Amino acid sequence: MASQGKRPIIAITIGDPAGIGPEVTAGALAHGRLDEVCRPLLLGDAGVLRQAARCMGVELKLVPVASPADATFAPDEVSMLDLANVDLGVLRMGEIQGACGQAAYGYIRKSIELALAGEVDAVATAPINKEALRAGGVPYLDHTAMYADLTHSLNPMTMFTVGTLRIFFATRHVSLRTAVDQIAQDLVLENLVNADEALKSYGLTAPRIALAALNPHNGEGGLFGDTESRELRPAVEAARARGINASGPYPADSVFHMAMQGGADAVLSLFHDQGHIAAKSIDFEKTIAITTGLPFVRASVDHGTAFDIAGTGKASWVSMAEAVRVGAEYARLFRETREGQAAQT
Repeated sequence: MASQGKRPIIAITIGDPAGIGPEVTAGALAHGRLDEVCRPLLLGDAGVLRQAARCMGVELKLVPVASPADATFAPDEVSMLDLANVDLGVLRMGEIQGACGQAAYGYIRKSIELALAGEVDAVATAPINKEALRAGGVPYLDHTAMYADLTHSLNPMTMFTVGTLRIFFATRHVSLRTAVDQIAQDLVLENLVNADEALKSYGLTAPRIALAALNPHNGEGGLFGDTESRELRPAVEAARARGINASGPYPADSVFHMAMQGGADAVLSLFHDQGHIAAKSIDFEKTIAITTGLPFVRASVDHGTAFDIAGTGKASWVSMAEAVRVGAEYARLFRETREGQAAQT
């Protein structure tokens, strides 16, 4: 790997050029003390970053490099692979533009290329815009779809981290009605298996996974629905038969608290907002998304492009800095686990 026992190299993509991604990246690089935990390598457009730095009122010494091997990672410099793919003369901050979707996609493709080649240890991504991707003809809905397909990964999942809490999601970007219709024993079992594998890849030898219930009070013995008895409990039993340390389902209004108190290493949430509300109520800015099941670590902020404040310098850089820090920590865990597995063979 690129780290070779040193601080890991983290490739940082700047996201949609018309959103707050470049600004929060500039702020994180200027104020986040990222050099303490990693060697940051910026992927984006130098003109966009300079403009973003001015918006944030910070100074960044951008040093263009042709490859990670050329970077010195001096503490007063920001090493950058400049893809030079944005025309500042036509860029409109805070608006959906196909060219911006294409540019953001270019940064992501480059991050994958570098990570697969072992030139960087992990990737941290700033937000992109789904409508801009579509307007630019990008054939993917979101980051997860891109990283999964372009790395040929079959079972990617989103894992939130916030403090000591980890949250996986059985369903994500679908309507609530569709999510409820999708919740079935086979789907839940598949997610428990994948979550178990993901946690083991980060060094947890026998991870404890708690399953959230769908209905109030865990269905109250069937008074409030039978999904728990019909689909969820059989999924947990099937997972346990495979040697997975799964438990539940537990009422969703208590399972996250239980996990935070040490009762589980992770929670499997059944739908998007069930897990998002729990995590973001704990700490909105430090809720970070990890895409599991990839051949490398990818961490991301869990906020959007915030077009309404893009270009104003009002965006907080805290979440972007946290994404880099979490990415560096999980890159270390991922590397140590792989090295340990290799030593045993």
